[in-house]
Amino acid sequence: MPLRVIITEGTRADCTEAIGLIDGMDPDALLADKAYDTDAILEYTQAHTIDPVIPPKKNRTEKREFDTDLYCLRHLVENAILHLKSL
Repeated sequence: MPLRVIITEGTRADCTEAIGLIDGMDPDALLADKAYDTDAILEYTQAHTIDPVIPPKKNRTEKREFDTDLYCLRHLVENAILHLKSL
């Protein structure tokens, strides 16, 4: 289940809230979809020794590797969100 939640208006990009959500936590990895492939998030993860498990966007000139097996677990987060929406 989620540890923190920020509810924003529907027009705000989710990635703008990512750093605020993980700040102060000590995760080993950050699992997120391509929408979170931003320079700010990648710089934050590097500065805090967090493994970014985020597929690169198509427009990235330099594609970086990510753990595809770990990325497959992201569906658990999606399922938790769907469960919360159904309440």
